[in-house]
Amino acid sequence: MKVVHVEAGRHLYGGALQVLYLLEGLRERPSRNVLVCPAGSGIALAAQGIADVVYGLPMHGELDVSFVARFLQVLRLERPDLVHLHSRRGADLWGAIAARLARVPVVLSRRVDNPERLWLARLKYRLYDHVVTISEGIRRVLIAEGVAPDRVTCVHSAVNTVVYRPGCDDAWLRAEFGVPPGAPVVGMVAQFIDRKGHDVLLDAVPQVLARHPDARFLLLGQGPLKPATEERALRRGLAQRVLFPGFRTDLPRILPCLTLLVHPALLEGLGVALLQAAACGVPIVASAVGGIPEAVLDRTNGALVPPGDARSLAREVMRLLGDPEHLRSLGANGRRLVLERFSTGAMVAGNLAVYRSVLGRVAQRQGN
Repeated sequence: MKVVHVEAGRHLYGGALQVLYLLEGLRERPSRNVLVCPAGSGIALAAQGIADVVYGLPMHGELDVSFVARFLQVLRLERPDLVHLHSRRGADLWGAIAARLARVPVVLSRRVDNPERLWLARLKYRLYDHVVTISEGIRRVLIAEGVAPDRVTCVHSAVNTVVYRPGCDDAWLRAEFGVPPGAPVVGMVAQFIDRKGHDVLLDAVPQVLARHPDARFLLLGQGPLKPATEERALRRGLAQRVLFPGFRTDLPRILPCLTLLVHPALLEGLGVALLQAAACGVPIVASAVGGIPEAVLDRTNGALVPPGDARSLAREVMRLLGDPEHLRSLGANGRRLVLERFSTGAMVAGNLAVYRSVLGRVAQRQGN
């Protein structure tokens, strides 16, 4: 079985990291895997020696109609059994059209839960033989948009539990970020975009500091709203308590040292950072939206709060920071949850089962 995978992300986190995990797992199976991605991207470099072939192509987003011709050339050269489209940014639509022109079956991974226009969804999802969602929450959204339930399968995202595991170098963390000894460290790992809820956290921070004045907040990540968020924190007098280290490649070293992770997203397909934190034994306070309740079980490995509710977010953070023994129990539960439900092996097996099902249906149609 030869599969051509398409990933449009330039940076090796989120969906692109999941594609890399999948390629690593499939390498151990009887399959040949080809990766199409932006030239010079993080996954283009990381996948060398993991994918059988890597094509670095120009990929310019939603309006890049010319991607159809570029991708069609790859398909005619490689002659795959299946195409797996892993991201949006135009690759979902133009990649599917190219695959249809090449008469190759198409699987789409859907990683976000924001609804689409019904008329567009009904047209678009006809292009795909099957859709893989990373959470049951996203699957419900697609079914509500008219996609037949038997054409949508949930295969949860995975986390590398060898890389992400408990074990904190506390002295390093405090020296690296200027955190006083003994001060609790509350982290958030997310792109600086509207739906991640950074403003909700900034609204909650003064309430938390009133109860825990030595707390520090690490807002890790990059994105278009980062400068505005930093300016907002400065105006509110939070510059010494809310830190913006930017995008970090050493999350496996940082996450185990967090006292707590917060994720006040307004929309979220699942949240890979939540899985990474849970694998490190870190409790989580997050919004009860999308697929988050599948990664954060309320009162088991963290707490769920209503989206956009800064007061509830602050209340749960204060409650947990005030109970270190309970924090340790929640962290241990999170590690167990990830090992049981979000392993890379389960993710690879789930995608492989979808491939076999799609190819089986194609073979059946051709035989009739």
